[in-house]
Formats: sequence, C-alpha cells, structure tokens
Amino acid sequence: MCGIWALFGVSTESISYTDSTFAKIRHRGPDAWKIQYDNKVKCACLGFVRLTIIDNVYGMQPMTLHDYPHLTLLCNGELYNYRRLEEQYKLKYETRCDVECIIHLLATRGVEFCVQHLDGVFAFVLVDSKAQRVYVGRDPFGVRPLFRLSSDVGIVGFSSEAKGLMDLSSKMNGGRWKVEQFPPGHFAEYQLNKDGTATLLREQRYYTIGTPPAFQTLVPYSELNEVDTHANIRKLLTSAVQKRLMAERRIGCFLSGGLDSSLVSALLVKLAKEANIPYKIQSFAIGMGESPDILAARRVAQHIGSEHHEVSFSPEDVSQVLDDVIVSLETADITTVRASVGMFLISRYVKTHTNTTVLFSGEGADELAQGYIYFRDAPNSAEAHQESLRLLGDIHKYDGLRADRTTAAHSLELRVPFLDLQWTQYYLSLPAELRQPQMGVEKHLLRSAFNNTGLLPDNILWRHKEAFSDGVASIKKSLFQVIQDIVEDKVSDEALKQAATRFPHCTPTTKEAFYYREIFEKHYGGQAEWLMPYFWMPKWIDVTDPSARFIKHYAAGSEDQA
Repeated sequence: MCGIWALFGVSTESISYTDSTFAKIRHRGPDAWKIQYDNKVKCACLGFVRLTIIDNVYGMQPMTLHDYPHLTLLCNGELYNYRRLEEQYKLKYETRCDVECIIHLLATRGVEFCVQHLDGVFAFVLVDSKAQRVYVGRDPFGVRPLFRLSSDVGIVGFSSEAKGLMDLSSKMNGGRWKVEQFPPGHFAEYQLNKDGTATLLREQRYYTIGTPPAFQTLVPYSELNEVDTHANIRKLLTSAVQKRLMAERRIGCFLSGGLDSSLVSALLVKLAKEANIPYKIQSFAIGMGESPDILAARRVAQHIGSEHHEVSFSPEDVSQVLDDVIVSLETADITTVRASVGMFLISRYVKTHTNTTVLFSGEGADELAQGYIYFRDAPNSAEAHQESLRLLGDIHKYDGLRADRTTAAHSLELRVPFLDLQWTQYYLSLPAELRQPQMGVEKHLLRSAFNNTGLLPDNILWRHKEAFSDGVASIKKSLFQVIQDIVEDKVSDEALKQAATRFPHCTPTTKEAFYYREIFEKHYGGQAEWLMPYFWMPKWIDVTDPSARFIKHYAAGSEDQA
C-alpha cells in the first residue's frame, strides 16, 4: 500500500501547491516520499509516498530502469505473478520490486497486453518522455484506488485518493473540472501537448468480470476437478490466500467471527506455518464489550491458533473519529460511513499497538457469494447473478473503498483473497442456481466446501453463526443509536427540511445522512455527483434505509440470519 500522485499541465516553477495536494496522501506511505520533475516532460510533476512491503532497497518510485530511461513508473500495487512473468517472457529485472514488470511489459508489448497479464492489484501511471505519452491502468475490481482530475483546460491529475487533487481549483483559470474514480478494469492513453497539457487519446476496458484471465494462472485450469466443485473451491481460495503471502513486513488478519473472515484467517494461519513464516499470525476483532461477535471471533482464533487481539470501543470513541472517518472515506454514503467506524478504530489499534502492517480480510465475499441478506428476496437465480456482477463492478465505490481508506488512513496494507481474479472467475462460472443462497444456509457453497475439512470445526463453521448473528445485530443497533445521539443536536429540523434545495444529488433524508453530507461538502464540495453517484441500497425490497436491520429476514439470533 503506497500512494501515487501525478499532475500534468500545471506550471512547475513553483510547487508550493503540493503542500495542500500531494501532502494529503502522506498517510499512505510513511516510510519515504518523493516529488519529481524532469524537464523532458513539460509542466509535469510526479509524487510517490511509500509503505515498504517488497524490496526496501530498490523499490522507491518514481521508477526508471537503465534499459528504458524514457519510461517513468508510479504504481501502487502487488503483482503476484511477477516472477512467472519474468520466466515466461524472459524479462531482465533490475530490482526485486514486483511492479517493475509493468515497465518491461509495456515497453515490449504495449499497454493493453501489460494490464491483461498482471495477476494482482494495481493502479499505475507511466510516463513515456520519448513518445510524450501517459499510460494509466487499474486492476479489475479497483482494489487499489485511483482518482482522476479532468478539466476542459487540459489539466489532468491522478492520485490514490481524491483529497490529493481537491485543492487544484485555483489552477483551472475558471475552467470546469471534476474529480472521479478512474474506472477499474480499464486503461487509458494520453498525449502530452507542447504546452504541457494532456489530451485523452483512448480509454478502454481490458477485462470483464467473470471472464477467464489472460495471464498464466497459479493453478492451471487442467488441475481443476471436472466434477468436484467443492475441491475446486478449496484449491482456488487456498491459492488466492497463498499468493498474497508475498511481503517483507509482518502479516495479520481481521477476524470478525463470521464465515468470510474466519475462512481467510484459518487459511492464512495454515499456509503461514507451511511457508515457515517466523512469527505467529496476529488476528484482530472489534466489538462493544463482551458482544457475541467478539465471542465468536475468540472461538475461531483459539481453534486456528492465532495471536488474538480484541478491541472494544465506546460511544466516546465513535464521537471522536466520526468526522475523520468521513474525510478519510471521501464519501457521504450512509452504509459505507456506518460500516467504516469499526474498521477505522481497529486499524488505529493495529497501527499503534502492534508491528503488523499487512492485513488479510474477507472483503468481496458478500458481493461474490451473495451474502447480503436481501439476496434471499431475489426473484430467481439469474437476477441474483446479475446483482452479484453489479455489486462486484461497483465494489470500489463502497465496501472496497471502505476497506482501503480505513486501513490506509493508518498506513496499513489490506489484502482481499475473495477478489482474486482466477477464484472469482471460477466461482461465477458455476451454475447460477448452485450459487444462490438458501434460507438458513447462506453462502451454501462456501460453507459446504469447507465442511469436514478440519480447517474450522463444524460447530463453528455451521453453528457459530447464531452467536455471530446476534453479535452483528447488537453492534449494528448499538452503533446506529450512538451515531443518532451524536448527530441529533448537530442538525436542526429546519436544516433537514432544506436538504433537497441544498443537496439535490443524493439528497439526505435523515439527520444522520445530513450530517455526513455536511462534513463531506467541507472537504469535497461540488464533487458529490462524481464521488458518490448513488446511495448503496438493498434491492428487491421496499426500505428507505440501507441497513439490514430493516429487512424482514433480519432478526438477531434467528436461524436464517446472515
């Protein structure tokens, strides 16, 4: 997890404005930072903040190699197949840094081939001073963030977070501009003009979710069992965790006690032992007091043998960090803010109390395996499949954004095996009716695939969900009430009545939503349409609040609770 920042079309005679732009993403890379200007590219400035994970000697950026002195790379990513690419295409690496392969592939085979053959997560900007071109690419699920500033005066900027671009309005000379996410699964090519401005030549999708990847996969498809779906699920999810062990910093995991994080944590501990990693994997759980979710996570940690940490938070903690959470997220989406408070607090604990830097989590499983409760109201399996694809396509705006921003705010790197490309492609290729959750047996395929394996004891894999469900209910209800109490006196009834006039896009209808939006506008004013295109809401049901608490199937401790 690092931070990249690039600006084209703004005079570099003075870089004082970087104090209010580039400096805003310093939290993403506490180990080193660099701003670079090269007169071979007029009016261009590149910046990088580094969290050292791989090659602490030669991994600094912007990266330029002796073989390709005209190419300069900025990349935030982890590329798990860089060694296979080296062997497959006879690449001659100059460093031990995994992202170096981007320069080689783009120089020798072009940008489209390059992005199609990267197995991992990435967001990059590469400048070609000889051709006066800029190439941009982002991984298929947008696990690594990338924001783009576009303007009608030719100024173009890129940053790992939107806050790194917001204070450039004074450079626009009255022109129109916007900050939005660069689309996942796309690459773009820009022409650098003589005056230093940039013109978009093409922007193209290179990957469609659910299709086979172009790169050579870690698990050859010939090794998959033609009839044993459960065996394939175990093999590919295990592979997804295994390839992500690549790190020179301590690895740990978030453990909520639910199925998704429990599977990832158990696989991580098992594979770390097999790889002879010389330390015990730390696991982290958060809750309010001795809540059932804390108890469920404790049982899992005891079984898998992790060094377990429990974090308890109070209403005062929520009040203290709520504004910081919204600023970190760069959205006022209701459910995203709510879900981020706990993750922000537990990330703060990891940073301040341990030396774990790389964290595994279960993000992406609900979107992929239809884990959200409202999937039980899907009219049929085909529509459920399409909703799963939609959620995965937009995960970078909601849960993916939450996961990145809450951890990055505390200089941590998150890894999400459930969004592995080969694994997701295989899972989505299975018959839609097989993947549709049944009442009382949510995520049926995941549970049954790991049943009787010993990875998690059956009484945890199948029955701990009641305690966990009760815990989810208690923590959501408690957090919801805490937030209501915080905002009640900060938003007047009259202000809420004027919300539609003041905020015509994604109009807040509650004091909670209004408060979130006010904080958002203070820092990202005028960009709501681009940074939060719509409120995350469950489908197929008639509710006005995104919380699962308002869905008919939601009942603490009930047998059908997800």
